[in-house]
Amino acid sequence: MSTILSVFLTVFFTLPFLGTILVFLVLKFITRNSRRSLHLALDYTTILFIFSVHFLIVIIWGKSLLWVIILIMIMIAMVFVFVHWKLKEEIILGRVMKGFWRFSFLFFFLVYITLTLYGLIHRVVIFTFFT
Repeated sequence: MSTILSVFLTVFFTLPFLGTILVFLVLKFITRNSRRSLHLALDYTTILFIFSVHFLIVIIWGKSLLWVIILIMIMIAMVFVFVHWKLKEEIILGRVMKGFWRFSFLFFFLVYITLTLYGLIHRVVIFTFFT
């Protein structure tokens, strides 16, 4: 049983797009609303992209920078709270967290794409020129 869970998690951390699509399809079947299902799928799979970025960093550079990822997320949250406070003059925690989490999805999605492309190009260059 633990092997099945391990394989399942490994696939989704390696290919978070697959997890996002799967969650979207399940939610669309349940809610019958494409827009709401997409938003919920992006919210639920943000954590997949965060861990995928962490594992890509470990694979590419050979060291864990999870503390940097957490620090970046804290700084993004601080910016969201500050901007929300400046614009609304009060902090509505639900709206701040929703904005922070969706921005985190966008940020880690772009970092995931960038690291994937960098990793592929890096491996091709090393394999081509140094073997």
